[in-house]
Amino acid sequence: MKTLVLGLGNDILADDAVGILTARALKDEEKGQTEIIESALHGLALLELFIGFDRAIIIDAIQTGQYEPGTVIELEPADLGAVTAPSPHYSGLPEMLHIASELDLHFPQEIKIFALEVEDPYSIGGEMTVSAQKGMIKLKEMVKKQLRIWSEPD
Repeated sequence: MKTLVLGLGNDILADDAVGILTARALKDEEKGQTEIIESALHGLALLELFIGFDRAIIIDAIQTGQYEPGTVIELEPADLGAVTAPSPHYSGLPEMLHIASELDLHFPQEIKIFALEVEDPYSIGGEMTVSAQKGMIKLKEMVKKQLRIWSEPD
C-alpha cells in the first residue's frame, strides 16, 4: 500500500507554515513506502499529487476560532461537506475527490486530515506562534501514529 503524507501551507506566512514544516520534520524519520511532499498548492492543483497512492494524510493549518490555538483536529473528507465553488480556482478537497472518482483515477481510498488550529496564518515573514510550535509537536506525533496503524498487518 502506497502512502502519501502531504504537508500544505506557505512557509513565509507565520503559522500557515505548520503543514510544510511538519512534513519536513517527518522526512528524516519516516522512510519506506511513505512519500512525504510539501506543497503551497491548493484545490484542483493538488489532484496530480494524490494519483497512484492508496492512502493519504494531509497536514495543514486551520483557523476556525472554535478551538484553542495549538489544538490538532482530526478530520475525514466527509467532515468537510460540499463546497459550492464559484470557479475551479476556489475548489477544495471535496471537489477534487469528486473529480478523481468521475475520472476513475487511482486515488487514495483512505484519507486522514490533521489540521492544527492556529493563531496567526497571515503575518508575512513572521515566526510561528508559541501555540503553533507546541501544537506542531503533537501534530507530528499524531501523523506518526496513523502511519504506524496503517503499517500494521491486518
